[in-house]
Amino acid sequence: MIEEFKTFIARGNVIDLAVGVIIGSAFTAIVKSLTDYLINPLIGIFLGKIDLSNLKFTIGEATFKYGAFLNSVINFFIVAIVVFFLVKIINRVIHTELDEEEVEETPDLSEQYLSEIRDLLKEQAKK
Repeated sequence: MIEEFKTFIARGNVIDLAVGVIIGSAFTAIVKSLTDYLINPLIGIFLGKIDLSNLKFTIGEATFKYGAFLNSVINFFIVAIVVFFLVKIINRVIHTELDEEEVEETPDLSEQYLSEIRDLLKEQAKK
């Protein structure tokens, strides 16, 4: 059972996932800081309030803090936009590398003919 666990943990996918979760949580903290300290005050200037997280309304005994919800929505959109651009860049790099490998692997027709002619000339020279 311990050997199976070692094999499971040693798989690349599990380690990649763990690294992704750790990086993602650190990135979320950065985005939250960006939203709380830079973007929300900027939006607050236009709304006449400095801190969106304090926006709330009450109905009877219930208090609805919709400002905190707005902060979460802004955080989500920032993370989504950054992840979108990262995936787009990574896909572009991967496809460029794959295209270069395909180009290197398949020589054009003239190169094939020239290499065949060269090989034939070498064989004739040996005779």
